[in-house]
Amino acid sequence: MADDVLRLALAQLNFKVGDLTGNLEKIREAVATAPECDLVVFPELALTGYPLQDVVDRPDLYTQLESLEPALLELSLQKPFVLGLPVRNAEQSYNAMALYVDGERVTTYLKRNLPNYGVFDEKRNFGAGEKATVVPFKGHNLGLLICEDAWSEEVVKQTAEAGADVLLAINASPFEVGKLNLRKQQVMARCQETQRPFVYVNMVGGQDELVFDGNSMVLNAQGKVCMQLPHCEEAVQVVSIQGRRVLTQEKPTELPELASTYQALVLALHDYVNKNGFPGVLLGLSGGIDSALALAIAVDALGPERVHAVMMPYTYTAQISVEDAKQQATDMGCAFDIVPIESMVNAFMTELTPLFEKTERDTTEENLQARCRGMTLMALSNKSGKLLLTTGNKSELAVGYCTLYGDMCGGFAPIKDVPKTMVYALSRYRNTLGTAIPVRVIERPPSAELAPDQKDEDSLPPYDVLDAIIDGYVEKDMSLAELVAQGYPEESVMQVVRLIELNEYKRQQGAVGPKVTGRNFHKDRRYPITNGYFWNMAKTYAAES
Repeated sequence: MADDVLRLALAQLNFKVGDLTGNLEKIREAVATAPECDLVVFPELALTGYPLQDVVDRPDLYTQLESLEPALLELSLQKPFVLGLPVRNAEQSYNAMALYVDGERVTTYLKRNLPNYGVFDEKRNFGAGEKATVVPFKGHNLGLLICEDAWSEEVVKQTAEAGADVLLAINASPFEVGKLNLRKQQVMARCQETQRPFVYVNMVGGQDELVFDGNSMVLNAQGKVCMQLPHCEEAVQVVSIQGRRVLTQEKPTELPELASTYQALVLALHDYVNKNGFPGVLLGLSGGIDSALALAIAVDALGPERVHAVMMPYTYTAQISVEDAKQQATDMGCAFDIVPIESMVNAFMTELTPLFEKTERDTTEENLQARCRGMTLMALSNKSGKLLLTTGNKSELAVGYCTLYGDMCGGFAPIKDVPKTMVYALSRYRNTLGTAIPVRVIERPPSAELAPDQKDEDSLPPYDVLDAIIDGYVEKDMSLAELVAQGYPEESVMQVVRLIELNEYKRQQGAVGPKVTGRNFHKDRRYPITNGYFWNMAKTYAAES
């Protein structure tokens, strides 16, 4: 067992998918500026960003990677480092981990355990490695692992048995509520099974629907967390290991669930806007809770000078909605405009009235209001170049309580995966940090304000019931009978599940937004639009009940 002290710099950094030269510069800077250490450890696919999706199949990607290899070899003359990058052998791509020392690539490990569930499609893009890799380094034997490898008792056991005295895993593990504890449980189990310390280096940053939260950590051979890097922040921090003992002992800081979720949403929006080159964002600020939370996230992510809020009142808009929207924009210091839509709606109705003859007033007229707002916001987005945020939540999206080409207009949906009950909780949490959302907005009954005295609960079950049914059906795959057995009203269960199935076509046309729950729409839950499953399930339930 090694007596030398091994100092590893955990480089928890934010990389951009496909930006090979930009990512190389971040790697170069980290190697140059890292605290005194023996080895700098970068996350999974650091050189290319993660996930590459089908970019990884492009032959020219590997031409570019080959052209960067001399720079990586030269960089290792300054300081050894290990990082993730794709490699290609015999027309097969692999998710790999390479160790560079003294101008050489000493070893290349190929990821063995490829995730192919939820948001992951690695078996579509990569082949699996077949053997454990242990490499001698400064008197230690480093067992190399990549992300999902650490979730396999067999893979980690084989790596330990191959002679590793330190397990070193690079990761691109995205955030969701409760995920950090699950990671810790897995890594803790691997430590206890092998009696080896475990170094876990995770990526940080937003990438379309995914948010990588960092929280890199080091556990000792008994599974105790000895060091943990920040949540949703870049950081480079050194850990010292001697033999199988972790010498660094720092008490990890745990963020409450609401705080960690809010920070993940802020990071997701920040990176989507900045990595895609938008000068700022705009959104419709209705005076309701959803747009209020979206505005707070936007200002926290980008600063008030890059955020433009627009209130678009109509006949049914309450005066307090206008007042609350203006108050919030003033409190948060962002630009605010009022654009009435009554003349727009009236113009449409004048032209459509002959075609609507002999029909009753229904949601068509309500949706027309939302679509006038959507057109107004899209025009402002086109003119300014700012990204339009759509402000709907997961509960509304699940049951289609939103208007296609209306309030669904936009390029990014910051609270798309946030259930309504969590919207309220996050809003209250944000107000603990400073004035952000008027209390009256939080306390008022939610309303789309598309009809006189309209309330959400006129059309939907109470949100605590609605969210529980959505959670059961969407995230836990519970049947109708199981949901009813949980105590939810049969009428509500049938209504909500029917609406979920009917509105798949809407969801598939909606804007991208960050995943924070266990199963989001689109990446996690992929259902066909043309789908008779619910109707057959409903018939079976009716026959058996």
